Amino acid sequence: MSATVISGKDISTSIRETLRERVERLKDSGVIPGLAVVLVGDDPASQAYVGMKNKAATEAGIHSRQTTLPKETSEDELLGVVAGLNADPDIHGILVQLPLPEQIEEPKVLMAIDPSKDVDGFHPINVGRLAAGDLDVMAPCTPRGVIEMLLRSGNDPAGKHAVVVGRSNIVGSPMAALLLRKSPGGNATVTVAHSRTPDLGAITRMADILIVAIGKPNLIRGDMVKAGAVVIDVGVNRVEDDTRERGYRLTGDVAFDEVKEVASAISPVPLGVGPMTITMLLSNTVDAAARSAGIGDA
Repeated sequence: MSATVISGKDISTSIRETLRERVERLKDSGVIPGLAVVLVGDDPASQAYVGMKNKAATEAGIHSRQTTLPKETSEDELLGVVAGLNADPDIHGILVQLPLPEQIEEPKVLMAIDPSKDVDGFHPINVGRLAAGDLDVMAPCTPRGVIEMLLRSGNDPAGKHAVVVGRSNIVGSPMAALLLRKSPGGNATVTVAHSRTPDLGAITRMADILIVAIGKPNLIRGDMVKAGAVVIDVGVNRVEDDTRERGYRLTGDVAFDEVKEVASAISPVPLGVGPMTITMLLSNTVDAAARSAGIGDA
């Protein structure tokens, strides 16, 4: 029997409806959530992604401001832009689109963002708060989206053995921290595997919940998954495909057609985790706006 498909697109749509209601309540209190997105250079993928973020923010009723800088921008100039946004009371969330040109040190820029406006959740202070189990910290968007997908699909991680494949600072490490927290979406027993893990299949077959974010197409095959496991595929990889007009197709880190015959539930690529990442960015922005105004659950 094929697995139930966990649609990030459907869950995202539901969350965004609630976000619009929260934004309206904030506006009634005199607060308009503001998101600033800074783009340096003309990378087509980054431009497209920023465009999606701006569109989603506008649809949610969030004020979205984009600053586009030439790729020759110096590090000091970019830090000056960030400082201005930190001081702007109309901006509650700041996102600097990565990657940045080689003349700019990404860690220095991320550290310059006011932690209370760090809607990506990448500032070292927020990383530390998350690792310490702080329930009020803004978590990185993709891992937070995965937790929402699990909870809203009826797959609470509490008491389960969750295996995270991947240890990046963007997904793998904060994913493990969220699963460990003493809060809804947490309380799991967590194992982290990665590219240096010997006999990866022996580890992944232990998982009640398997979350894969390692960036290798079709790495996880059907025989690497325990029967009845819940599988969340975070990977998005371009694979050459001459049958497609654009010459490629998108695939995840999980061999979907194989694993869906073993798992009880699985997320697809695309339309799985992807839509949730932007939705959690919007949610973090609304959370930041409410906190700045001293409004609880607005």
